[in-house]
Amino acid sequence: MRDLPRRDPGVADHRSAGRLLWWMVRRVRHKLAVSVGLGVVWMCSTALAPALIGIAIDRGVTGRDAGALTAWAGAVLALGVVQAMAGMLRHRYGAHNWLDTAYGTVQLTVRQSARLGAALPRRMSSGEVVSIGVSDIEQLGSAIEIVDRAIGAVAAVVVITAIMLGTSVQLGLVVLIGVPLLLAAVALLLRPLQARQEAYRTRQGKLTTRAADIVTGLRVLRGVGGEQLFAAGYRGESQQLRAAGVRVGRVGAVLEATQVLLPGLFLALVVWLGARLVLTGDLTAGQLVAFYGYTVFLAPPLRTITEAADKVAVALVSARRVVRLLGLDPDPASPAHPVPMPRQPAVLADPRSGLLVRPGVLTAIAAADPADAAAIAERLARFTDSEARLGDVPLRDLDVAQLRSRVLLAENEARLFAGPLREALGGGPVEDALRTAAAEDIVDALPDRLETEIAARGREFSGGQQQRLRLVRALRADPEILILVEPTSAVDAHTEARIAARLGPARAGRTTVVCTTSPLVLTHADRVCYVEDGKVIAEGTHRELLTAEPRYAATVTRQEAS
Repeated sequence: MRDLPRRDPGVADHRSAGRLLWWMVRRVRHKLAVSVGLGVVWMCSTALAPALIGIAIDRGVTGRDAGALTAWAGAVLALGVVQAMAGMLRHRYGAHNWLDTAYGTVQLTVRQSARLGAALPRRMSSGEVVSIGVSDIEQLGSAIEIVDRAIGAVAAVVVITAIMLGTSVQLGLVVLIGVPLLLAAVALLLRPLQARQEAYRTRQGKLTTRAADIVTGLRVLRGVGGEQLFAAGYRGESQQLRAAGVRVGRVGAVLEATQVLLPGLFLALVVWLGARLVLTGDLTAGQLVAFYGYTVFLAPPLRTITEAADKVAVALVSARRVVRLLGLDPDPASPAHPVPMPRQPAVLADPRSGLLVRPGVLTAIAAADPADAAAIAERLARFTDSEARLGDVPLRDLDVAQLRSRVLLAENEARLFAGPLREALGGGPVEDALRTAAAEDIVDALPDRLETEIAARGREFSGGQQQRLRLVRALRADPEILILVEPTSAVDAHTEARIAARLGPARAGRTTVVCTTSPLVLTHADRVCYVEDGKVIAEGTHRELLTAEPRYAATVTRQEAS
């Protein structure tokens, strides 16, 4: 069954990776503002600790003043409490930001996937879609989560630089000039890392698709002896992915080493310069301890800043993949200015074949070539562009989402989703639909009946059982116009006869189109249209056409004989 919900209003805005990231920032802007404030307090309180310790040494230890030592020690304790509380709350809000961003992206991609419907598998591989939902959302969430820590780190570096400039212009200038140079050196590694990560993600998506295809067709592969051949192909692609991952790891390792080495060298330089100033008498012992504390403290903020640059670079790669999905349009898309839907009921017409589907009638399409019937069904449901009309209005002029609410195409390629069977069938009361589709025995055989958890694609059911359950889901939707493509092709004759007899009464008053050449179904149709070479060449009841149209008789008799 195909479905195409209304387009998400925000999808059209995500035409670039940068705009998508900005949308994510705006999505959590209130919590992000709080977490940024807490991050600044957390980092700056940590940065001020060495200054207070230095004052405590100069006034309490060097000055031999126990009262001053106690007071400044108390100030350090209070600052530690503030730091602990701010850090705890910042982490809490940061986790909220990560979850909101990651699962906000999931919502966007799921809505877009549902909006694309049957067009999605043709436009993007399943592996790429899975990779977005598994890997990319984590990268995007991490990029937003680190914002508060990165801003807090910048604020802390500014505070330390100001204190250093106030204490020693020479050391302050070293920090002021050295920090941008460190960031620039790290930035040189980000572009090759980004390119290799993008290549790695692309290969990962392709390999995931290959794995899904092999698992889906494993039974067939074993039957024809192709298991080893496809396993060898998968092994080769896996090794290519491993090599791409190694290339990413090499650049990442250099980046990690740079993030440790350069700040370490920088801190060694600051300590060496501070020690020389102490020897010349330009710094006190407490200030030397404070400067040492600054140098030790500077490593985490600098590492956080470079880590933020790395995560943003990775998030841009992930965002491009998400944007690529969000930029896809369904086949076909809604017009820019759709016309109002015709009043119910309305005739559904396909001028190309000459088919007219009258309201409230069970119409069967029997085609000499089943592909012609399937093509007509797709035109009637507007899954391909055509001159088809609903009433006096061309389908191409209607809003797709509104059209889907009235015209439903159910075909054998539709899948059952994992979860409770009742939910997979559309939820709510499904007993009448189960009886119409002769599927009560399927439910009766399950341990928890309709509440039984089923696997993806309904793998535990046979082909005939899956087909009946798909019919249940279509009947449960109860649209104004229901189009069924070969709904009984995989069931036995006895079950098919029951379905054929019950379908008309169950859909009484609503329009139903069935594409089939089964005499059991055609017998119960109100009207049968015989199609040859894509055109309707005869109409009537099943019995009338058997007598009046030899080509029709030959087609359905051949079906009956098979």
